[in-house]
Amino acid sequence: MMSLRSLFMRYSRLMLTGIALAIVGLILWQTRSFLEAYRAEEQRKMEIWALAQSQFMGMDPSESLGPLILKIFQSNTQTPMVLAHRDGSYSVNNLPPEVAKDTVQIKNLIEQYAGENTPLVMEVDGVVLATLYWGPAPLAQQLAYYPWALLLVLLLFAGLVMIYHRSSKIAAQNKLWAGMARETAHQIATPLSALMGWNGLLKAQGLAPEIGDEIDRDLERLHLITDRFARIGTPPTLAVVPIVAATQKAVDYLSPRWPESIEWSWDIQLDEVEVMLNEPLYAWCMENLLKNAIDAMQGKGRLVIQLQKHPQGVAVRVVDQGPGIPRSAVKKIFQPGFTTKKRGWGLGLSLVQRIVVQYHKGVVRVAKTGPSGTVMELIFGR
Repeated sequence: MMSLRSLFMRYSRLMLTGIALAIVGLILWQTRSFLEAYRAEEQRKMEIWALAQSQFMGMDPSESLGPLILKIFQSNTQTPMVLAHRDGSYSVNNLPPEVAKDTVQIKNLIEQYAGENTPLVMEVDGVVLATLYWGPAPLAQQLAYYPWALLLVLLLFAGLVMIYHRSSKIAAQNKLWAGMARETAHQIATPLSALMGWNGLLKAQGLAPEIGDEIDRDLERLHLITDRFARIGTPPTLAVVPIVAATQKAVDYLSPRWPESIEWSWDIQLDEVEVMLNEPLYAWCMENLLKNAIDAMQGKGRLVIQLQKHPQGVAVRVVDQGPGIPRSAVKKIFQPGFTTKKRGWGLGLSLVQRIVVQYHKGVVRVAKTGPSGTVMELIFGR
């Protein structure tokens, strides 16, 4: 059952969306009404201009042009017009000079204007002397685009608001996850210290020292894991680290814990190279990639860890013989929560991407995938 707060938030969003749509609709309707009124007024002005032109054509050449007719002619400085005379000649007004000299353009404009506005016929004593074709004034054209421009601005504003709220929500979630991770590290630290003490006591009594050494390695690993969680949300410190040695160190701890059916090998194609790394986080990335590769092969197959030169620096590759990543999933595998496994949180590769890209300014990508296997690649600059 939904809580009152959830219901309130849901209906509040619906109400705000409805109000926003109503405002947009009102603006569009009002603009349309204004544009129609403007066009009607323009129609009346052109009818007056056509009437004045008819009187001017019917005047005796010896008569002078009256001030009213002259004022009407002078008042129209915006509306483009084409006057088609009975003898086949044309007169234009408020059009570029090059148009007045181009008969083809004038005929095209006549066809266009005839479709936009009703042509006005000028007669004197029942004889048609000319026909007036006219188009929209620049202001009318601007008004026609105004509601769409306004709608675009509103959509951009709404998009910015959505991005802001989404960013705020993500920031709050990140803060919550960081707090939970640090609290988890704090809670694990107490029994971990006790286990280290008990293991020291067992070793002091000489009970199976080889088992004690192995427990020490696992305790050290647990300590490293708690340190990772404790540092979540805090920018890591980078240091100059030999990447071949760091990779071997990470793999040396993991390989004894792989299934015996996994055949793995090194393919190191470069001398030792030093890069700026946070070694614990780099080891975490390798752990995630290697675990994913073993899971993809269902615990059986050949695994290769490659290190080679790259134009940007150094490339570290994990090559498996799994069934490959579906084409539709390749662009999604780094998204938090996305997984192709039946079990899992879908956080491993998203953490790898954040560590490599955000903290180390490197690249993580699917270099190759298909039925014969997948190649995951990490690239670090030197």
